[in-house]
Amino acid sequence: MCPERLLSEGPGKTISPYPVKSDEPFMSEPQKKHFHHILSSWKEELMNEVDRTVHHMKVDAANFPDPNDRATQESEFSIELRTRDRERKLLKKIDSALERLDNDDYGYCDTCGTEIGIRRLEARPTATQCIDCKTLDEMRERHKY
Repeated sequence: MCPERLLSEGPGKTISPYPVKSDEPFMSEPQKKHFHHILSSWKEELMNEVDRTVHHMKVDAANFPDPNDRATQESEFSIELRTRDRERKLLKKIDSALERLDNDDYGYCDTCGTEIGIRRLEARPTATQCIDCKTLDEMRERHKY
């Protein structure tokens, strides 16, 4: 991945990828700052969405006389609230990642203790497992059912 390219999807999509240096230790101070910036920006973005939803629901809530219009509005609000509920859970994961960052636990696999990797963390900043452990968990999950 070339350093000039912006992160294309997900959190911090306007943040440039971290320029990894070959002699730099994993989770050095500049790397920690980079991920703190990504996580904080993502959290702020989600909080702004919450505020927009609350405002939208207050302003656009209407008591339509037509049952179909009322049902459409309720359905839209329901979908929006489900989305916000998922984002609420994501906010907890972001807070947990920020806490791990402050405690120097960020970037290491919860299962095997190895480095998760800069590029994986940029793609999934709340990741708690390396790609190998995550793949094994997903395989086990698929074989359960």
